[in-house]
Amino acid sequence: MTRWVLALDQGTTSSRAILFDRDGTPVALAQREFGQHFPRPGWVEHDATEIWMTQWSTLLDVLREAGAAPRDVAAIGIANQRETTVLWDRASGQPVAPAIVWQDRRTTELCAQLKAQGVEPQVSARTGLLLDPYFSGTKLAWLLDHVPGARVRAERGELCFGTIDSWLTYKLTGGRRHVTDVTNASRTLLLDLRSGDWDPWMLELLRIPRACLPQVRPSSGDAGDRVELDGVAVPLAGMAGDQQAALFGQACFESGMAKNTYGTGCFLLMHTGARPLASQHRLLTTLACSSREAPRYALEGSVFIGGAVVQWLRDGLGLIASSAEVEPLAASVADHGGVYVVPAFTGLGSPHWDPYARGAIVGITRGTSRGHLARAALESIAFQSAELLQAMQADAGAPLRELRVDGGASRNDLLMQFQADLLGVPVVRPRVVETTALGAAYLAGLAVGFWQSPGEVARQWQVERRFEPSMGRDQAAARMQEWSRAVQRSRSWSSA
Repeated sequence: MTRWVLALDQGTTSSRAILFDRDGTPVALAQREFGQHFPRPGWVEHDATEIWMTQWSTLLDVLREAGAAPRDVAAIGIANQRETTVLWDRASGQPVAPAIVWQDRRTTELCAQLKAQGVEPQVSARTGLLLDPYFSGTKLAWLLDHVPGARVRAERGELCFGTIDSWLTYKLTGGRRHVTDVTNASRTLLLDLRSGDWDPWMLELLRIPRACLPQVRPSSGDAGDRVELDGVAVPLAGMAGDQQAALFGQACFESGMAKNTYGTGCFLLMHTGARPLASQHRLLTTLACSSREAPRYALEGSVFIGGAVVQWLRDGLGLIASSAEVEPLAASVADHGGVYVVPAFTGLGSPHWDPYARGAIVGITRGTSRGHLARAALESIAFQSAELLQAMQADAGAPLRELRVDGGASRNDLLMQFQADLLGVPVVRPRVVETTALGAAYLAGLAVGFWQSPGEVARQWQVERRFEPSMGRDQAAARMQEWSRAVQRSRSWSSA
C-alpha cells in the first residue's frame, strides 16, 4: 500500500517538495532557494538548470527526511510559478538562454505596439488575457528574436518552449515528455480558451512556430508519464499552475467560490463553472483545473508585488532582519499614520495593467516611523487584493460570502484582519495553508485513486481561523479612496 502523494511546488524564489498523507496533511517538507538575476532594469531572470537541480534535490531531501521509499509514493504532482518562460534544446535538454520570469517587463514595447494595432480586443476574446509583458507569449517571441538561430531551430522542432511545468516534466521523465496542462497553457497568450488547444491566429500574430510548443493535457490524469526513483516508476499524474492548484487545494470547486494566495505576488481567483466569464473590469479569464471532463473556468486578478514588499523592507531598506519581524513592527503603532506604500516595483497588475507605474510612498511626515512604513507596506497587500475583489464581484454580479486565503503572508494575523475589514466579508484561513502544493497532490492522487473523488477532498478542508470584519463600511470606503489617490501618484511614472 502506498502511503503518500508527493507534491513538487516550484515557486519564484524557491523549490519545495512536500509529502501529503491520505488526510491531506503535510508530513515532510524540503525547500531550497535559488538565484534571482536582474541584468537590466525591469528584467528578471532565472537559471532553469538551477531550478531543476534545486527541485530534484528537494524531492530526494523530502523522501530522506520522511524515511520514505519510492514505493511508498502513489503519485507525483507539480505546481509551478506560471508564465516564466524556458527555451531549451530538445536533444540535449540544455536551456539556450536564461528563463524569463513572469515579473520581467522587457516586452513592454512589443505589447504597446500590438495594442496600437488594435488587436487587444480579439486577443482577449480568444485567450481571456490582455496584452501585457506578464504573459509567456511575448517572452517566447523575444527569445526567438534575440537568441541567434532560435527561430529557425524552433521551426525545425529542435527547440522546446515551456513554462516551468513543462521544463520539470521534461527533466523528470528523462526527456520523454514535452507537455503542459490546460491551466499553464491558458497563461501563455497562445491558447484558445474554448477549444483548449493552441490558437493559430495568436501563433501567427506573435510569430510562434507550433513545432516548439508542448502538448496540452488535463491537469489531472495518468497518461503514462513516469519518474524513475531507484528503479521504481512513480506516476507523474498531476500538473497545474500554482494559482489554479491553490484554488483546487482550497476545495473551491463550485461557481462563486474564491481564494486569495499571498505569496511573492497575490492572486485572487473565483471559480466561474463551465463557462468562461468575460471581465468588464480588466480581470483575466483563465482555465481552472480539470480532468478529462468539460473545461472549468475562473476569473483572476493578479497583484505583482504582494509578500515581496516585505522582502523589500528586509533586503532593500534594512528595516527588519527577517520577514517574521514585520508583524510586530507594524503592530507597534496604532495605525498607518497617514502613510501609503504603493509597491509598483514592476508596474501594476489587475485591474490597472500599467507597466509604466513605479513604487511610491506618500503621506510621510516628520512623525513617520519604521512602524508606520511597515504597517503601510503590509496594508498595501490588502488594498491591492481588495481592488481585485471589488472588480471581481462586479463581473460576477454576485456578492462573495467569504474569502479563503493561503500562502506565506496569510499567516500574518494583522494583515488578515485588515483584509477582512476592507472587504467586509470573513477571511478564512484553512488548517493547511500549503494549498498550492496540496492542490497538486490532490490532482495527482485523484488520477491514481489515492483519493476517490473531489467530494472526499472537499470534506478534508478544515478552518484554522476565521477573521470577521470589524471596520465600519464608511471607514473602509474612505481608506480605499485614499489608497486610490496614492495609486494615481505611481501611475505612468517610467518611460521604459
